[in-house]
Amino acid sequence: MLRCSRNLSAAVVFAGFAWVAPCQEFPAVPPTHADVQTYGEGNETATQESRHILGIIPNYRTYPRLLNYKPLSSEKKFKIASEDSLDRGTFALAGLFGGLGQLTNSNKSFGQGGVGFGRYFGASYGDLLIGNYMSEVVYPSVLHQDPRYFRRGTGSGGSRFAYAVSQIFWTHRDFGGSRQFNYSEWLGNSTAVAISNAYYRDGRDVSSAVSKLVMQVGVDAVGDVLKEFWPDLRRKFSKRSRDYARKMEKSAQ
Repeated sequence: MLRCSRNLSAAVVFAGFAWVAPCQEFPAVPPTHADVQTYGEGNETATQESRHILGIIPNYRTYPRLLNYKPLSSEKKFKIASEDSLDRGTFALAGLFGGLGQLTNSNKSFGQGGVGFGRYFGASYGDLLIGNYMSEVVYPSVLHQDPRYFRRGTGSGGSRFAYAVSQIFWTHRDFGGSRQFNYSEWLGNSTAVAISNAYYRDGRDVSSAVSKLVMQVGVDAVGDVLKEFWPDLRRKFSKRSRDYARKMEKSAQ
């Protein structure tokens, strides 16, 4: 029950970041230079601005549109998973989950204090690390699925929200880019949950496993929503900042 409470709290925190996105109507604005990530094996890097959402959430798997599709090699998939796993945002997320776990005392064997937090942090980071490599490298390479998120970028906020969430269930195949059930997402995170039993001494039962799986997939779903709407939100915030700066400049004259 305590672990379920921790996972529910974490889900609420991430939902707070994403709730505003589908409630707004965004104009169909072409991606700016800062938004664009080029396609293909040789040109997959993004500009510095697009590597993080809200300055901290990793954004290495996002591509603006599914045009001129080219599949990724296993090496490129490994690179993406490594960038996600070693990013400062992933460490921050592990700290958040670790803190929530310690606060709710979800694994009593970890203890409290600094040592206890270290164990909670290490376990939470292990969950994210293993989940990333399993769902972005191992299973995508074996099943020939693409781990990237391709933005829709047009349409109503509600339709784009539904599209973003649906990517948890549907992804693109390496060959031709046709859609297929996202086995990599579910098998990858399920494998990570199974492996985590090696370092979680408490709650080695079906209920705890299902709760952890739902949390990890839920985090990915919220991440996809943020990836879909972040360029729009950033342009909106930037415009407000420029308008405020001009207003302050005029008032100072």
